[in-house]
Amino acid sequence: MSFADPTTLPDDLIKDGSDAGFMTDVIEASKTRPVLVDFWATWCGPCRTLTPMLEKAVRAAGGAVKLVKIDVDRNPAYAGQLRVQSIPTVYAFVDGQPVDGFQGAVPESQLKAFIDKLTGGGSANSDIEQLLSLGEESLSLNDLGGAAQAFAQLLTLDPGNEKAIAGMARVYLADGDVDQARQTIAMAPQDSKEPTVQSVRAQLALASAAPTDAPTELEARVAADPADHQARYDLSLAQAAAGDLKGAVDSLLAIVAADREWNDQAARKQLLVVFEAAGGASEVARDGRRRLSSILFA
Repeated sequence: MSFADPTTLPDDLIKDGSDAGFMTDVIEASKTRPVLVDFWATWCGPCRTLTPMLEKAVRAAGGAVKLVKIDVDRNPAYAGQLRVQSIPTVYAFVDGQPVDGFQGAVPESQLKAFIDKLTGGGSANSDIEQLLSLGEESLSLNDLGGAAQAFAQLLTLDPGNEKAIAGMARVYLADGDVDQARQTIAMAPQDSKEPTVQSVRAQLALASAAPTDAPTELEARVAADPADHQARYDLSLAQAAAGDLKGAVDSLLAIVAADREWNDQAARKQLLVVFEAAGGASEVARDGRRRLSSILFA
């Protein structure tokens, strides 16, 4: 999977911002990668020209920068602090500070040059994207050595790259080294919103929750008494810890279908952890959510 493909970019790469969220979406986010802030308004004609071009340029950058769009009519505070006198105005933030900017609708070539300047001409970003793609492909082929080499090389280029941190942790998980995976993912910020980081942390939570009973013993208990929800729940924990996320989903959905309120909705809550561990876009999560919705809203 190529992370430069716009269909695979993070959901928060381009977002509508606000004065209330400015510190998180712009100041804090810019400490990991440059953030462009597009100050605009609904009545502004040039804004309707510039904003789609900005979105296109940001997506083309393959995740090297983020874009936050702020309607100055609804959110005047930071526009005032930054002395925005006409719109559209675009500011670039790096490490929590505005470092560059421009006013008016500029040509696409100028936008590309503006972003390239922020990202070092795009060459480093290209290397990062290639290494990410190589690491993901190697993982998908169970080539753990190749994946580890790609992610380690990427981390020498960009030590704080959360996808690379998560990738290396996934290598350790695939190799059965849970302790090293836990130490590696701790390198990512505790409040990280990166989906791959959240997925690894969910997988580690599942691994630590594995019951002491053997899966065969739990399967026998469920077969003997299908209404033994605790045995089925413990079986789902064992399945998840062993990497059988689909099996865990099946077991948990069976509990929800029989008694959705059992143990303070423990099965439904555990399903959310399994979905996160599988990855929101995975077939396991998509199919599981569809089936859960069918049960809850039948």
